[in-house]
Amino acid sequence: MNKINPSSVSESGFFYKNPALKIKEFQAFLTTRFGLIFALNMQSTILYYWVYSLTDSKLSLGFVGLAEVIPAIGCSLFAGHFVDQSEKRKMIVQCISGYLITAICLFAIALPLVQKSLSVSVLVGLIYFFVFLGGILRSFFGPSMFSLFGLVVPREHYPNATSWSSMSWQMGSVLGPLAAGVFIASLGITAGLLAVIVFVLLIYIPIFKITVKPILKPEKEPVLKSIKEGLKFVMNTPTLLAAQCLDMFSVFFGSAVALLPVYQKEILHVNEIGFGILRSAPGIGALMTLGLLAFIPLKTNPGKKLFLCVTGFALSIIVFGISTNFYLSFAMLLLSGMLDAVSVVIRSTILQLVTPDAMRGRVSAVNTIFISSSNEFGDFESGVMANWLGTVRAVVVGGCLTLGVVAFTFVKVPQLRQFTFDNKKEEELK
Repeated sequence: MNKINPSSVSESGFFYKNPALKIKEFQAFLTTRFGLIFALNMQSTILYYWVYSLTDSKLSLGFVGLAEVIPAIGCSLFAGHFVDQSEKRKMIVQCISGYLITAICLFAIALPLVQKSLSVSVLVGLIYFFVFLGGILRSFFGPSMFSLFGLVVPREHYPNATSWSSMSWQMGSVLGPLAAGVFIASLGITAGLLAVIVFVLLIYIPIFKITVKPILKPEKEPVLKSIKEGLKFVMNTPTLLAAQCLDMFSVFFGSAVALLPVYQKEILHVNEIGFGILRSAPGIGALMTLGLLAFIPLKTNPGKKLFLCVTGFALSIIVFGISTNFYLSFAMLLLSGMLDAVSVVIRSTILQLVTPDAMRGRVSAVNTIFISSSNEFGDFESGVMANWLGTVRAVVVGGCLTLGVVAFTFVKVPQLRQFTFDNKKEEELK
């Protein structure tokens, strides 16, 4: 485990408030996390654009997301078992190598000579296939990074380190699509996919700056028994289960991003630039908040703050739903991103603090299922509700349902609202 020399950190200033950033291996961890998220978001943005340009079908876009989420959810529990019994850096390197191979294959089929020799249906089928492989890799990469986090950061710095880990993810998810747009507009799809290969190759530099870590669960056991233990731990830990359910249902019901094209054309009546501004608003808000947390760390009453943030998130979505003013809509999406960023940091810290080191892979795998269910299926739910109730009613009802989930969880799970980052109290609330 990495330790920090207290004498190297003055009792004031940036690094005093952010001690995790003094850890060299955590710096490498952040660079790895940002680099891969950046590359994958850049790649996915290019693929969505490419598939739509090939098919001119909105349904085909839905299949891109479905091709990734099915293996990501289906393989997660098994992936968690193998991650717990494997050396974490090695597993991450293998995932990066897998992503590199899929990136090379996607670049190869994007070459003009190859495209001319394949029919559109075969080309799109190949894209779905490589996206599917990426979903399998995702099911292993997430738990591996979560497990490695606990091996490079001392426990007392989990809240601070989680803020920076969330920021690195958010920056990658915002800057990746932006870079994709620049490449598509200036150099084309093929050049963009080549750039993805280069970015993935660069990730090998920081990951090898992290030393080989011990395997905390070296003994072998049957796969199904191992998976059962992971599920049992989550189900028997009220604080963890409630936090994950709160996340899943708030995003599932409260997601409005999938309906932004409808708001752009039919409600707010803005052009493509306006759509881009609205689409980026939650990410900008999240980055603003995560930057603020670097100077004002979360220390007290995280459980209560989690409920306040999710409540505020739901209210901002409701106001966005009924707004017909572009500036108000932008402000509400910005606010939703800011509040969601705080809740993400708190939920991620809870996950880190209550999970035993030997079960990190399996517990993170269960968390992956919650996240994938809320994000990908939340977009599907938004579309179904909008088709059934109408766009505005769908968003408002979704926000109200999120408020209902918050109220129910607040009453039924006192352990979560009483949660603290203090180690002794935290053990009592498990």
